[in-house]
Amino acid sequence: MQWIQRNLPSVTIAAALTSLAVMAGVYIWSVVERVELTALLSGIALVAGIVLMAFVMLIPDDTQSQQTERILNMASRTFIQMRGGLTTETCQATCRLVLEETNAMAVGMTSATTVLGYAGEAADEFPVGSPIRTRETHAVLASGRLEIFSPIRVEDGADGSEDVPAGIIVPLKVQDKVVGTIKFYFRSPADIDRTQVVIARGIGDLLSTQLNAHALDRQSELTAIAEVKALQAQINPHFLFNTLNTIASFTRTDPERAHELLREFAAFYRQTLEGSGEMVPLAREVEQTERYLTFEIARFGASRIVETSHIERGLEDVPVPSFIVQPIVENAVRHAMSDEGALHIDIQATSVGDDLLIAVVDDGLGMDEDVASALLGTPEVQSVDVDGTPRDPGAHIALRNIAGRLERTYGEGFGVEIVSKPGSGTSVTLCLVGALAREDA
Repeated sequence: MQWIQRNLPSVTIAAALTSLAVMAGVYIWSVVERVELTALLSGIALVAGIVLMAFVMLIPDDTQSQQTERILNMASRTFIQMRGGLTTETCQATCRLVLEETNAMAVGMTSATTVLGYAGEAADEFPVGSPIRTRETHAVLASGRLEIFSPIRVEDGADGSEDVPAGIIVPLKVQDKVVGTIKFYFRSPADIDRTQVVIARGIGDLLSTQLNAHALDRQSELTAIAEVKALQAQINPHFLFNTLNTIASFTRTDPERAHELLREFAAFYRQTLEGSGEMVPLAREVEQTERYLTFEIARFGASRIVETSHIERGLEDVPVPSFIVQPIVENAVRHAMSDEGALHIDIQATSVGDDLLIAVVDDGLGMDEDVASALLGTPEVQSVDVDGTPRDPGAHIALRNIAGRLERTYGEGFGVEIVSKPGSGTSVTLCLVGALAREDA
């Protein structure tokens, strides 16, 4: 029966071609011999046969189209599941999805040691969370190759467990390292044909690709978190000791103010640690920056630092990478303040299409074009302040760090632009490409 199902299109086409040849011969003979009734009937039959043949020839394409649509649909659904990596929840859901697209009696997934998912017959034999109990699975984990087994032997079957008659076991790989398997169990070795092997291999490759994508996303996330923490470690000690000294001085002259600053300081650092590597609302990033300025104003005096912010209405909830505004403002405080007079710092945010532009503008000492370019250049290029003293390398680290994180988050088109002039101040503008479209999504 299976042979007939697999070969039915070919048999049907061969029979149709033979029939058409016979009808064509009869039609030609009847026309030559002028047997009008026979010519009419054979002509009708010939036309009908041609139409039928065309219909039969279209069936494989239609079937292929349906199969392609099913595979793409399954790929989309498994991708949603496997975004969470190789877990019991994702694997259990994936097994149920994959089972619908194969002739297998059951589908299972494992890590390198444990059953993570199972759907289909004999589910009690392979409970989720139990250790792997088939020698064949261990063999595929060791070899890293797809294998077909008949039977698959269940270890420690004293409790009544029976061997699986036949199966296909496919390794799942992340960066060429075998991290698990997906297994297709069948009632009989005869059920495993070339089509089932191709489907099993394709699903295994698909899941491995999705797991690699998850690993890359996770690695990128960890890299971003590490870079933020490195930036905090570079900048914060300088700020930390100055702030603690400021609070200590207020404990003698204004205890109530010291208490208030200490409470804000705790909130500031809690927010800093919790927000490392995360996307946060723009309003929260600006609020954290203004909290930082609270301590600098307490240190230098309200007449020395004047901060304003102009955020376009509707942009407050747009997600942005954490810790991208404060380092720029901190650079302004550390490098743009003159010996006397006020430093005005304005934080601006506006939209251009789907892009978000964030600018930090000050009216401080400024810098020449070479110094501004060096801030985004390689760390070997040493920049100096307007008075000729070497500029703190923390400014290099901060801006290059921000540029790198924006590139990973927003891709091509991102930008960090520095416009400055000695004695006239500095403007640092960040372009977050498609940030508003990301919020809508």
